[in-house]
Amino acid sequence: MYKYLGRNMNGVFAVEKPSGVSSAQFISKIQTIFTKSPAFQADMIDARNKRMEDLSTSRWSKDKIKNKVKKLQVKIGHGGTLDPLASGVLIIGVGSGTKKLQPYLTQCTKVYKTKALLGISTTTGDCEGEIITKNPIDHITKEMVLETPQKFIGNLKQTPPIFSALKVNGKPLYEYAREGIPLPMDKIKVRDVKVNFLELNEDNILSTDHEFVKLESQLDENGVPKEHGLINNPTLNDAQLFFSEEFMAKQGDDYQMPRPKPLEEDTLPEKLPMVEFTSSVSSGTYIRSLISDFGKALESSAYMVELIRAKQGEWELGKNTFTLEDFEGDSTVWGPVLKQVLDAEPGTVDVPEALAKQAKVVEEMKLTTEDDGKVEEGKKEDKEDKEEDKEDKEEAEKVVPQKRKLEESE
Repeated sequence: MYKYLGRNMNGVFAVEKPSGVSSAQFISKIQTIFTKSPAFQADMIDARNKRMEDLSTSRWSKDKIKNKVKKLQVKIGHGGTLDPLASGVLIIGVGSGTKKLQPYLTQCTKVYKTKALLGISTTTGDCEGEIITKNPIDHITKEMVLETPQKFIGNLKQTPPIFSALKVNGKPLYEYAREGIPLPMDKIKVRDVKVNFLELNEDNILSTDHEFVKLESQLDENGVPKEHGLINNPTLNDAQLFFSEEFMAKQGDDYQMPRPKPLEEDTLPEKLPMVEFTSSVSSGTYIRSLISDFGKALESSAYMVELIRAKQGEWELGKNTFTLEDFEGDSTVWGPVLKQVLDAEPGTVDVPEALAKQAKVVEEMKLTTEDDGKVEEGKKEDKEDKEEDKEDKEEAEKVVPQKRKLEESE
């Protein structure tokens, strides 16, 4: 049986993380697969031998050292996590490649595809949070939406999602907000980011033909929606909205920043209007904050329902990224391709194409092995037939002299 036994499997690659699983859980799965795979067997032997040697001078018992070495796994790290809700490019460093991840954390450009619903803001900025406010949407037109992206393109200041970012004395900030207590904005650092482009999917602007269900209010002990306690909170009402430096430079001194309108009654429809866009941003950009600010720019609110990291640095979905299913398959297929990716310049290997070619090579090898097996089996059978013929001939030669002796005696 053919196995790919790799060596020096060190470097950086990218894999597509699905929605619904944390980055830590996902990376752990890959680490387990690699540790058990023949593709990493040689490196694991070297690593365990080195660990055994390093621990040999310690005061630990031999059994404890042996157990520690046995638990050793392939060294692995990431170049920026994705929340469970998000999917897309997850950059991973393996072996000494973990030392090459820092630029992906702090310096590279990322491209996101996202969908958001208008009219509601949440504690986390997405559909997994709790409702903070509800705002009217009837005044929003397609033209307003089309005019909004230009307000964010360029150098931009951002604050993190306030309510999910901090706790005071172990208590979430939105609990303080509901009590009317101003939030400690001095503890929430504004960061400088850059939005390279923000392109709307114009076919879906304000569409209600989607699968996303509107979030429902949670009630307090008196049966009142919890967000009612936030209506008059000074922090919410005074929270600053930032537009890009480039956009603001074109505005006059009397330019008025938009403010979210209050919703007098809960008249939001069951299907909220959706906006969908693709954005290219610098490292450190909060996509949830960008979505929230997009809603505020429309004098309303918004929360994210889908997020896909389509590209990070040189790595792009469908072009040079693996999937978990690839690694769950035959390591004689993915092993050589992963080695090729790790050794090459980042993002230069067409992974789907390379996997398809390697799968073909492996299939041909299997067929050749089967054919060789059939030839060997045929040779074996021929040899057995020849031996049987030889035995039959020898038996026949023994019978002839005996027959002659019998005829002579008669």
